Amino acid sequence: MIGIIQAVTATALVDLALVGLHFCLGEDTLSLPAAITLGAIAAATAPAATLMVVRQYKAKGEVTDLLLPIVALDDAVGLIIFAVSFGIAQALKGGELNVYAIIVNPILEIICSLTLGGILGALLTELEKLFFSNSNRLSLSIGFVVLTIALASIRIPLGAIEISFSSLLVCMMLGTVFCNMSEYSTDIMNRADKWTAPLFATFFVISGAGLELSVFRYPAVLLIGLVYIVTRCLGKYFGASFSSTITGCSENVRKYLGITLFPQAGVALGMVVMAQSLGGSEASLIRNVILFSVLVYEIAGPMMTKMALNAAGEIDSIPAQKKTRERFVH
Repeated sequence: MIGIIQAVTATALVDLALVGLHFCLGEDTLSLPAAITLGAIAAATAPAATLMVVRQYKAKGEVTDLLLPIVALDDAVGLIIFAVSFGIAQALKGGELNVYAIIVNPILEIICSLTLGGILGALLTELEKLFFSNSNRLSLSIGFVVLTIALASIRIPLGAIEISFSSLLVCMMLGTVFCNMSEYSTDIMNRADKWTAPLFATFFVISGAGLELSVFRYPAVLLIGLVYIVTRCLGKYFGASFSSTITGCSENVRKYLGITLFPQAGVALGMVVMAQSLGGSEASLIRNVILFSVLVYEIAGPMMTKMALNAAGEIDSIPAQKKTRERFVH
């Protein structure tokens, strides 16, 4: 409940703020499709940044116990919100404001993506049983990810209805089914972690290369970026606080959980890649605003997560290195 409400609240607040800016700044500066797409991207959180803080400081407690499953769920919810919102944005961009473009096609994309990911995840689980070498199992897993992305690119027009897939959502469902059904998933994921670091680095370098610093000489673009960052943080904080209150969580959860959801990176950048299909000035604006915000979030987000967990009393005040030295001396 917390995972869904905080994501929807962040999207709603960013949508309201940016749609308001759209009417103030004009269509040429901030179009309605760009505003709606940025609002959809606001739902995503960066699980990796949060998880690294938890691991580094060995945080334990109620906030941490809720945080880990929420950040895992958050991106799945965010992708569903993005599929619906981006479908509306594309309909506005193309001038096709009908029930199929706004409602039917986005919902169909979500259902088809979850179904395809689930089928491929179950198939991968069964095929892994045919191999006895972990190296071969890892190779099969990598091959399935590539196959999944290829299948997700298929588009099947059926009159006004189009069967399409979200590559991010399909892959997420593939991993979810596989990791919950396969007895080999833990070992395979541990092996995969060893070679994914260069891919992550390459992904972020290529993504960061698209940041055009020259656009920030325009006050309007800076205003859009700042409004996006502030309203997203407010949405995450108050959405988490409200939902944790109605679900009867402790005061620590109500006060600090929302702050730990500020970081944003990988999935948001994946959404930016998908949003480039809008083309024109909208695609450029979305890319630059999100890259700028990710830069801010990834610098300040982990520090704020650490401060929130520390204030909640879930981080030991004595560093691990000091404890080790004290045990050695003793």
